[in-house]
Amino acid sequence: MSEKTVDQISVTLRDMYEKGIAAIQKNNLDYAVTLLSTVLRQEPSFFDGRQALRAAQFKRSGGKASFFRKFVGAASTLTKGQLALRNNPQEALIVAEEVLNEDPSNKDAHELLADAALLMQMPKTAVLSLEVAFRANQANRKLAEKLGDTLYALKQNERAEKIFRDLVSLHPRDPGLSEKLKNVLATRTMSEGGYENVAEGTGSYRDILRNKSGALLLEQEQRTVKDPEVAVRLIAEYQARLEAEPGNLKLMSQIAELYAERKEYSRAIEQLERMQATGGTADPEIARKIHEYRLKKFDQQIGQIDTAEADAPAQRADLDSKREALLLEEARKRAELYPTDLMVRYELGVLYFDAGRLGEAIAELQKAQNLPSKRFAAMSLLGQAFSKRGMNDLAIRKLQEAIKEKSMFDEEKKDLHYQLGTVLSAIGRHDEAMEQYKVIYEQDIGYRDVMSKVDAFYAGPT
Repeated sequence: MSEKTVDQISVTLRDMYEKGIAAIQKNNLDYAVTLLSTVLRQEPSFFDGRQALRAAQFKRSGGKASFFRKFVGAASTLTKGQLALRNNPQEALIVAEEVLNEDPSNKDAHELLADAALLMQMPKTAVLSLEVAFRANQANRKLAEKLGDTLYALKQNERAEKIFRDLVSLHPRDPGLSEKLKNVLATRTMSEGGYENVAEGTGSYRDILRNKSGALLLEQEQRTVKDPEVAVRLIAEYQARLEAEPGNLKLMSQIAELYAERKEYSRAIEQLERMQATGGTADPEIARKIHEYRLKKFDQQIGQIDTAEADAPAQRADLDSKREALLLEEARKRAELYPTDLMVRYELGVLYFDAGRLGEAIAELQKAQNLPSKRFAAMSLLGQAFSKRGMNDLAIRKLQEAIKEKSMFDEEKKDLHYQLGTVLSAIGRHDEAMEQYKVIYEQDIGYRDVMSKVDAFYAGPT
């Protein structure tokens, strides 16, 4: 089933779609979601409609999801979708959207939708959801590989290359990943070298030969790890080309990457800032790279401190302070740019908490607790923040709520019991605190200092 544009759907559905767009613009979001959901039930391959529905869902949620659907109804609904997936992927698609209507950040729903879309041969629709799911769980190799494969199928080779490069760096001994990266690079060479045009009858070998002097350059570009001399040559080549093509964003990006490989972070940042100014838009990927290189520059400066110098501790403290300030300021800016991104809210809340700005931390963490992958971590920090502000009753309630909700006894649940024990102990409720430590002791005697606490309790006063 090929994906359709607005010109390829019926007049009736097009009219309904346009009404949905108008409803979004008027902030009549319930109506917009209803209209666009109806359109997609009848025309599931309508990609523009899917994009519009997703925008309406996120805008309506404001980063918040219905508690009942998210934590009670969603699981059973998604189970129904999984059962339908193999034999009726269109039904699975509809089920996934039902969950996303209530919780547009639901990772499991996005994964289900992507799987259904791939079975229906709708790769752009799949990427729309895979990117949301991947952003929420970037450590998930299977998810990353699926996104890379789909981007490659869509000939979005630069984005696919980035994902496979990251995977190869994490799993350098996996021949399958290396082969996928090799295929992406080969496709890029074919495209940039003009071979695809020859195969399609729209180019000539003369075009290829005209660029033959750049053949070595292409081969050098494709090396996963570039040696210093190669990097210097490539930078010189790209800089010369950039003078002739001052608006070439791709060249700027490649120069920045090369400078970063040489650990020349100031120059890498300079190129990325030039990209921002030239592009004229706030690209989140460029902003993320600038942030990454600024932090690496601080780490580099910290590593260069001569510990034999008398003021070495003061130098380290100054750089640490500036690094923390940078982290906080850039996280705050990201939250302003992407107000509904709950992962950004969580990161900002953690930084506020670490900086002792507890009121601001609580505000961010209360939003972030609606992000499934960070819900319990956010609730733990909320409990600690309430306690630090002397609101121990609120801290106890929040931690008890999280413990009750968390079914699996994993590291997060151990942390929740430990934090609750800490709060109870701080207000003199030592027996209740000890019950929390005992829960952990029964399962993991080596967790933090639980063994010494419980052993001391049973040993009694000496």
